[in-house]
Amino acid sequence: MSPPVRTEVVDGVLVVTLDRPPANAVDVATSQALYAAFRRLQDDPRLRVGIVTGAGDRFFCAGWDLKAAAAGEAVDADHGPGGFAGLTEYFELRKPVIAAVNGLAIGGGFELALAADLIVAADHAELALPEARLGMVPDSGGVLRLPRMLPTAVATEMLLTGRSMAAAEAHRWGLVTAVVQREQLADRAMALAQRIRESAPLAVAAVKEIGTATASMSVTDGYALLRSGELAEYQAMLSSEDAAEGPRAFAERRPPTWKGR
Repeated sequence: MSPPVRTEVVDGVLVVTLDRPPANAVDVATSQALYAAFRRLQDDPRLRVGIVTGAGDRFFCAGWDLKAAAAGEAVDADHGPGGFAGLTEYFELRKPVIAAVNGLAIGGGFELALAADLIVAADHAELALPEARLGMVPDSGGVLRLPRMLPTAVATEMLLTGRSMAAAEAHRWGLVTAVVQREQLADRAMALAQRIRESAPLAVAAVKEIGTATASMSVTDGYALLRSGELAEYQAMLSSEDAAEGPRAFAERRPPTWKGR
């Protein structure tokens, strides 16, 4: 049996492919395999950005594997340190992940995409959280993240009715960064990843850290936290060689050489 998660490194980008036909659904073992991939992204200094996608072009991810549930896997099973799908509760990850949504992102599959930093979608992709229609709630981040990323009325409608949202509508609301034809999806996600790679790695990590730490704060409280010296990635960036290299390279009209220190 082939592994449920495949990884490939392309120019400092870790491409993580969920490959569980027919619907790329996630059970506990698959969650743990996904977490291992994202942990590799975090731990390997040669890797700068991750892309997560699904095999095929029909499903990005159909969410929780209901066949595993029927076989006895509990709805609140321990999916490992990264939570469901290895990313939804991996709050310490300091490297960006792009979700390349190649088809249907349903339930936990949509929650996996919402846990990424950016979403690029194929034009036939659809996003939905149907849990309320199944007697549950999308508690792997959907009920928490979606209302912060969409207007309240739109998010509430999706959560209460389970209706699906087409990629084009998601783009209009700003939930999706770009919508492209399905055959262009991989290239568009990789191009976005390479643009991120052009930024300083410590600055990217600091952006991630600050965003996570201040998500529920007012701007005033966010400033106070920035000035407190408590954010390790931010402090490392401020005193780094890269923080001196960036302005110097700009003045010298050359591309910067980042050292990550």
